[in-house]
Amino acid sequence: MLHDRVLVSLDGEEGERRSSAGIVIPATAAMGRRLAWARVVALGANVRTVEIGDRVLFDPDDKAEVEVRSETYVLLRERDLHAVASERLSDGQTGLYL
Repeated sequence: MLHDRVLVSLDGEEGERRSSAGIVIPATAAMGRRLAWARVVALGANVRTVEIGDRVLFDPDDKAEVEVRSETYVLLRERDLHAVASERLSDGQTGLYL
C-alpha cells in the first residue's frame, strides 16, 4: 500500500436486509445516501489515524473495488473515511472517532 491509502473489506452482505421490526427489505429497494462499514486489512505508510483491524465508515459511492486473490476489497484514501470504530480504548474515550 502506498501513501495515504487504506484497503478495507466490506462488512456483511449486500443482499436483502431485515428492519428492527422484522420486515424484510429486498436488495433492489431504493435507499437514500447511506454510509457503509468496513474492516481495515492494509495501510499505506502515511496513514495516521487508523490501524489494521479497525472498522471504518465510508461513502460506498466513492469506492474503488479491487480483487486480490479472488477476494474483493475497497481501496480508499484516509481523508475519505468518515469515522473510525476502534477497539483500542484509553482513558475516557468512547472508541468511535468522527
